[in-house]
This record gives sequence, structure tokens and C-alpha cells, in this order.
Amino acid sequence: MAKGSNQKLKTLYLMKILQEKTDDENTITVNEMIAELEKYGITSERKSIYSDLEALTQFGIDITMRKTKTTGYFVANRFFELPELKLLVDAVQCSKFVTHKKSNDLIKKIQSFASKHQAALLQRQVYVANRVKTINECIYYNVDKLYTAISENKQVSFKYFEYTIDKEKKFRKNGERYIVSPYALSWDDENYYLITFSEKYKDFTHYRVDKMIDMEIMEETRAKLPNDVRFNVAQYSKKVFNMFGGQEETVKLHFDNSLVNVVIDRFGKDISIEKSEEEQFCVRIKVAVSPAFFAWVFQFENKVKIISPECVVEEYKAHLIKTLKQY
Repeated sequence: MAKGSNQKLKTLYLMKILQEKTDDENTITVNEMIAELEKYGITSERKSIYSDLEALTQFGIDITMRKTKTTGYFVANRFFELPELKLLVDAVQCSKFVTHKKSNDLIKKIQSFASKHQAALLQRQVYVANRVKTINECIYYNVDKLYTAISENKQVSFKYFEYTIDKEKKFRKNGERYIVSPYALSWDDENYYLITFSEKYKDFTHYRVDKMIDMEIMEETRAKLPNDVRFNVAQYSKKVFNMFGGQEETVKLHFDNSLVNVVIDRFGKDISIEKSEEEQFCVRIKVAVSPAFFAWVFQFENKVKIISPECVVEEYKAHLIKTLKQY
């Protein structure tokens, strides 16, 4: 690189140096800025550095001066604060639907919003290697296509697979393509789900996004919701336990008072709670009755009881008897 060939880019390189090398705990002096600019083939004088710092401040970069034995400068406030970046890294780490490769790529991009010193702190909390992750590298792009289809009111088609006991892919419907009308994406139980509406069955269903491949956005407009149907993804997620489908019922449940926070966490603060006995309360909720719902009830042992309807009570009893016969 010829000396001085980047002279016109001096202010931009100075901004890069400040963003990469400084933060609340790490400052840089004017002499150090001059030395760093030299590495890019840029010569500068102290007077021009002060002028560039003023220009960057007017541009919106929050450059702060701190005097100790020397006078140091640092970028005080950034677009993302360090705690926010840690939160984003945690979200990527915990996202089962993001592959190991894509997780590492995303975390590197998140680290670029911090100084090199802060990026090292972010790296210390990265534990992606041994986490359970999807192996479908297409999911990242599937999500993008699905959001595009939803915004453009289009149908999508894809192949849908599951794994055999030999851990090999087996396509459902003998490899025929699914054609669906996408209405929402939901992140539930560490997985991404596509929620669709079937015009044939006049009902919603869902698919795991990491089980889809060869996705295409169709030219056909997606199925229109009936006039009396109002879709709410939050309500759908509340009634469908772990995204297991089933017959929808309004179920009355009896809970021990110690579980009130569990109920509010699962169904929201707006749920109607009826006091029954001194240490118990009742709720009525719409749920998709499924093994996943029964598993949720069972985990609380004798602190919860299904009261009605009778058909759900009998189904739960049959479910418990069937399970006990295994032992």
C-alpha cells in the first residue's frame, strides 16, 4: 500500500480505530491514533486529528475525553450496549433451530458491534459447540422466504421430512411437495414453527421449519381466512402445548395456590382465576387436547386436577393407564 494512498479516508479509518479499540474501560491517545493510522498508510498531525474528532462527534459518534496521566479518547455510547449484545449472543446460543455454523457466523457479526476488548468478554460466554442444534442449514433462509411469502400474501411449497431410527431423512407423503398458506411464524419449545391455514379443513396447522427443504414461494395467493376467523399467534401458542395438535376444548382445571405463577406464566396475566377452596383455585382455558397437554398437567402431580369436560377427564385416565401398563 503506497504511503498516503488512503489519505482521503483518514476520518473513516479514525472512526474504525476508535470503535474497534476503545470503550468505557479502554482509551486511546492522539499519539496512538497517529500510530494506528500509520498502519493504514495514512500520515497525520495532531491538529488534523482534533479536527477529525470534532467532525466525528458532529456526525453522531459519542466520543468522550478522559484525563488521567495522559488524555485519552473513547467511544462512550454505541448502537448496542454490552449487556444488549450479551443478550443477543445468549439468544443465538439457545436457538436450537440455528445450526452450529450459522450460530458462530451470527455471533461473530454481533461481536463486531463491540470493541475488541468487549468482544473478548462476549467470546467467554459462547458455548455453542456442545449444544443441541438443528443440522438443517436451510432453516436460516427458509425463515426469510416465509416472512416474504407472508408479507406478499403468497402460498409456499416444500418437502417435509422426519428422521428414521438410522438417523436418515425420510420424506413424508412419499416426497410429494406440501403446498400451504403461511400466516405466522412462532418460536416455541426451542423450535421455529410455521403456522398455516387450510381452506379445505377450515383450520390452522403447523410445521417445524427445520424439517422443510426445497422451499419455494408460489405465485398463487394464500387461502383467505373466513370472515368469522381472527388469527392471533399468541392465543394459538397458548392453547397448543409444545405445538402438538388436538381437538380444541374448553377445559376446567383445579390448581393448588402454589401454582398460580405457573398458570400466569403459561396463559398470561389476563386469564380469569376463580378462588375455589382455601388453598385452591380454578381456571377455564381453551386447549388442544393432546399427550403434550396431559404431560404438562402430570408434571404437577396432585396439585392439579382436570374437572371438566368429562370426555377429557376420561381421556386423561386412559392416557395414564396406558402409560402405567409399560411398567
